[in-house]
Amino acid sequence: MTPTITLAAAAPDADVVGVPVFTGLETSASGADLDVEHLRTRGFEAKVGETVTLPGGDGTTVVAVGVGSRDAVDAEVIRRASASLARAASKRTSLVSHLLEAVVDGDRAGAAQAAVEGTALATYRFTRFKSDPKPASLSSVTIVGRGGKRLATAAERGVAVAEAVALARDLVNTPPGDLPPAALAKAAVDVGERTGLTVEVIDEKQARKLGLGGISGVGQGSDNPPRLVKLSYEPAKPARHTLALVGKGITFDSGGLSIKTADGMMTMKNDMGGAAAVLAAMSVLPALAPAIRVHGYLCAAENMPSGKAIRPGDVLRISNGTTVEVLNTDAEGRLVLADGLSMAVRDGADAIVDLATLTGACLVALGDKIAGLMSNHEGWGAQVREAAARAGESLWPLPLPKEYRKLLDSDVADIKNVSGGRNAGALVAGLFLEEFVDGTPWVHLDIAGPVMTGEDTGYTPKGATGFGVRTLVELITTFRRPART
Repeated sequence: MTPTITLAAAAPDADVVGVPVFTGLETSASGADLDVEHLRTRGFEAKVGETVTLPGGDGTTVVAVGVGSRDAVDAEVIRRASASLARAASKRTSLVSHLLEAVVDGDRAGAAQAAVEGTALATYRFTRFKSDPKPASLSSVTIVGRGGKRLATAAERGVAVAEAVALARDLVNTPPGDLPPAALAKAAVDVGERTGLTVEVIDEKQARKLGLGGISGVGQGSDNPPRLVKLSYEPAKPARHTLALVGKGITFDSGGLSIKTADGMMTMKNDMGGAAAVLAAMSVLPALAPAIRVHGYLCAAENMPSGKAIRPGDVLRISNGTTVEVLNTDAEGRLVLADGLSMAVRDGADAIVDLATLTGACLVALGDKIAGLMSNHEGWGAQVREAAARAGESLWPLPLPKEYRKLLDSDVADIKNVSGGRNAGALVAGLFLEEFVDGTPWVHLDIAGPVMTGEDTGYTPKGATGFGVRTLVELITTFRRPART
């Protein structure tokens, strides 16, 4: 259970008090009485997130938290330091954090939001399937900071964003047998009922009538039929601009008839991480009230082998009329996204972002901490990168080389779903998706690497990370309509 997190101008009594320490062992006002020599003998260097626990008066524990150089403290430093402090205090009941005192000239509101996010995200645990989950000890956290309503609003936003990330983590961590496409659609309906979002669920029969050949084809091999879910947020005042978010929602990926190895399937419950991020980001919009219209599309299917499954060599017709020769059924994510992207264009999006655990090639290239970004519009790509930087999520731009487009030429259809070779797999997948955006400013985020982590690091416990949620929320609330080129 996540502790209750509040912002206060003054510090109440607590079991643990966290104080920031800068490089050189310089302390803030709250940590002026720390024994610097003792910290030095403990080998403490005040690296960002480094902690040392010290005894305090009246049974209180003091935790010295490194925040690095005084002039380099930003929101991400506070986010990471707050996470380390929460971990250090996890066996106690109450915590007071003075980490906002480390922000001297920077954005204190952004730091307050980050402090809440770091604390909440570090204490996240997925215990739904534990027979005897250990209860969390830390129940209350007070972040000390003066700043009035502006800081309080930022802290409230931090709580909302952290809850959204937790929702995405919960969905991705859920076993695939408990989250088929219909259950993911039900989760979206529940979010809509709770928040006021409009939710439309398209089942397998409607999908075929609407010509959603990608989603229908990928899902036809499973006993759990596919779903396309559209969530819509409308601001109070008439919106001038529309942003579309499209998420890959393969609730389990066996590879279909192009079946994966046993090891390759072990983590394939995470193949709906893009859809989870879209749903989670949409869930906070009514509370944050951005001024733009936002549509979210969850392209949900289960990719299974059976006598009904699509075969290598089959041709599918996407909802925009494009025919696709399927040469590898394990390249299924781009097929369901093609329908989602086409619907976003049809619905008048001014800009599109899709998120997908799309290619192992991107994981090989960028590892498990960085997502790949591809875009057909330089300005829109830059806007997404800037939002991700403010949110503390790492993206790296990759090209869409036009000379590689011919690798997708098909002898029997408009396009094929794989190049047939092993090289440039992430880029070829991006070029495939670009075929379905009809020139709309578009960004593709390949999150195959950072969707999960195998270890507890910073504010990300082992398992699903919720990657992309913070970037999307930041992007939506600061949206600038990209000019058509």
